[in-house]
Amino acid sequence: MTTVVPTSEEDAALSVVRFTSELAWADAGPEVAEPQVSRLCMEAEEFIVMGKWLELASLMITSAELIFSKVSEKDIESIFTIICNLVTKIENPDEVMEIVKVITSKLVQQPNEKPATRLKILINLYNLLETPYCQFYVYMKVLNLAVDGKVTEYIIPSFKKIDSFLKDWKIGIPEQRELFLTISNILKENKSMSKDAFKFLTNYLATFSGEDSHALNEAKEEAARAIVEFVRAPDIFECDLLDLPAVGQLEKDAKYALLYQLLKIFLTQRLDAYLDHQAANSTLLKSYGLVHEECIAKMRLMSLVDLSSDGSGQIPYELIRDTLQINDDEVELWVVRAITSKLIDCKMDQMNQVVVVSHPTERVFGQHQWQALRTKLVTWRGNITNVISTIQANKTEDGSQAAQSLVVR
Repeated sequence: MTTVVPTSEEDAALSVVRFTSELAWADAGPEVAEPQVSRLCMEAEEFIVMGKWLELASLMITSAELIFSKVSEKDIESIFTIICNLVTKIENPDEVMEIVKVITSKLVQQPNEKPATRLKILINLYNLLETPYCQFYVYMKVLNLAVDGKVTEYIIPSFKKIDSFLKDWKIGIPEQRELFLTISNILKENKSMSKDAFKFLTNYLATFSGEDSHALNEAKEEAARAIVEFVRAPDIFECDLLDLPAVGQLEKDAKYALLYQLLKIFLTQRLDAYLDHQAANSTLLKSYGLVHEECIAKMRLMSLVDLSSDGSGQIPYELIRDTLQINDDEVELWVVRAITSKLIDCKMDQMNQVVVVSHPTERVFGQHQWQALRTKLVTWRGNITNVISTIQANKTEDGSQAAQSLVVR
């Protein structure tokens, strides 16, 4: 089989046109194929001479896509490397975007045909681009292709760099929403990444802060989903959903008000409140795929966290037993579960039947918690300033005594 062997930049493009057009027209027979191949090569040469890179890209990508399944992956990568390289010949960002759209639109049309190769080509195109918005556009195409082609495992590692990408892209709020929601939807399919999926979903909802009711309505379904994901997750115990307007709108919503109440109970109340809510709304959990026993287990841990944050520093075993509605011999088991989940830092005093709390975890971190943290920081700063002043004063005093000693001698 013929292989693309470019000898110069212009020859590379012409070689691709000839190679792909010959394969595309091969079944038509020489009498039909040769004139068509010649015509396409002449058009390509004309575009190169005139610097019509968009037209050249359109011509090249059409034939290349037709022979995608007929050549080796190595040849496909070579062909598309030359096509993608056309973006480096243009300085106008708008023209670059037009070529990007031509290339990406063809690559994503058949996501199930060599999807990993298509991803590799798109990533190569991304790395050739210098315009931030073009990079974002291609990255979104990468995500969508990975989903449609069922090869998301290739792009999940890149999610760790999203904060860095956002600094480079400088995209607007609508684009951020599209990005966060797409990533969250990808991650939610992987049970081991539920925390990350929830984080990106929360990021999506946070972009609606300051919006009017019409805009907030767009986020209603995802806000409800975020509540369900938080309640279901066995390893997520704190969040700021109650501070988000996108979630707050559900409080008086006819469809989601009960779900909002459930979230508020999980974040601000104890097990007894949950049991009362469940008894009054027995079909709620099932309608969202939630399991009552799992909710009880999580609420026991949340209730234990609440007990640890009352400021006393000690929790009697008896209080834990009554609050968690468990037997006496289960108290220490639940304390151990809370420690293992890193919810509280404590020690069990079996002799005095109390749990001594060193460091609790806040269930929510809102304005009150920020103010408390600020107060602590101001106090610490004052203490450090006093220590420094004392040290400096002692040094001055020691220096004076030393000087006096020298004079006496």
